[in-house]
Amino acid sequence: MATDIIVPTLGESVSTATVARWLKKAGEAVAADEPLVELETDKVTVEVNAPSAGVLAAISANEGAEVEPGAILGSIAAGSGAPAAKPAVAAPAPAPAPAPAPAPAAPAAHAPMPAAAKLMAEQNISAAQIGQGSAKDGRIAKGDVLSFLANPPATAAAPTATARPLRSLAQGEERVKMTRLRATIARRLKEAQNTAAMLTTFNEVDMGAAMALRSEYKDAFEKKHGVRLGFMSFFVRACVVALKEFPAVNAEIDGDDVIYKNFVNMGVAVGGPAGLVVPVVKNADQMGFAQIEKTIGDFGKRVRDGQLKLEEMAGGSFTITNGGVYGSLMSTPILNPPQSGILGMHKIQDRPMAVGGKVEIRPMMYLALSYDHRIVDGKEAVSFLVRVKECIEDPRRLMLDI
Repeated sequence: MATDIIVPTLGESVSTATVARWLKKAGEAVAADEPLVELETDKVTVEVNAPSAGVLAAISANEGAEVEPGAILGSIAAGSGAPAAKPAVAAPAPAPAPAPAPAPAAPAAHAPMPAAAKLMAEQNISAAQIGQGSAKDGRIAKGDVLSFLANPPATAAAPTATARPLRSLAQGEERVKMTRLRATIARRLKEAQNTAAMLTTFNEVDMGAAMALRSEYKDAFEKKHGVRLGFMSFFVRACVVALKEFPAVNAEIDGDDVIYKNFVNMGVAVGGPAGLVVPVVKNADQMGFAQIEKTIGDFGKRVRDGQLKLEEMAGGSFTITNGGVYGSLMSTPILNPPQSGILGMHKIQDRPMAVGGKVEIRPMMYLALSYDHRIVDGKEAVSFLVRVKECIEDPRRLMLDI
């Protein structure tokens, strides 16, 4: 008896996935829980494991196909492998037609996927307005509809039955289709710019005290807690203090309402092989330095290994991104919707500073806070960043929660 391979639940706000790569071929033996196929979602790549041991008897969803939770990817038959069975995806021989007749009209190449069709009906959008989709055979995916909705009316193209033709390539160029993750990153960044009244305020922080404290206690800290003491835990704790004082930076807009949050779920931007992802440190306001460092360290390892779970990237209320690890001296981070604030850390660099009437060389870092001006006033944003600066320059504040 064959066992179906089912698309698992994909996580919060993720309704479809693309079959990225089959790791086994039809007819090959598989072990229980062995990875069989990779699905690429808007947020992360997910491995689907074999529900039982046996032989991969059929592949029902080829690479590039868009699938929804609960859909059948293929099936596993009892057995130990050996000869490959005929792939189930092979089309059956067509039955002879009883008499010549006009062939039924084929669906348009840009016919929407089920999830896309539902959203289009809700938003009163036609397939002609969107044009050719990004799914297999040019079908419209939900992401195509969301991208269309993200465009302001002034830039939305007039209704047309076909998408803008792709330009021809010059010598030395090659065309590579964006992954779903990269396409979603692009769409969400543009959505943030189009939706929020985004501003950025800057300050600088003297890292001397934090560096001295870290240097003095790093060995004892690692010996006791089994994890290295980094600067990210200082900034997470500093942001927690500032967010409690300025709750609008930790809030979000929902229609005509503002949703304030009595917790801090801290998103931490992490670069991975497939792009930037933002795992969330849940209830960071209840964590100490060691627990924060352990959580972030674990996230970093699993991002690099492609093992991060979808639910670990949901529910963030504020985000920290550290361009300094790549050498960035200053930047303006983009909001992670629907959040209203994001802190940008940067490279620590020695600079001459006036200290007590004398010029000293100090380890300085520029900080940037991008915020949604619809909900956060300029005074709040500046004061928030000043509070973060004060906590980093005098880490005793973090220990005393002042």
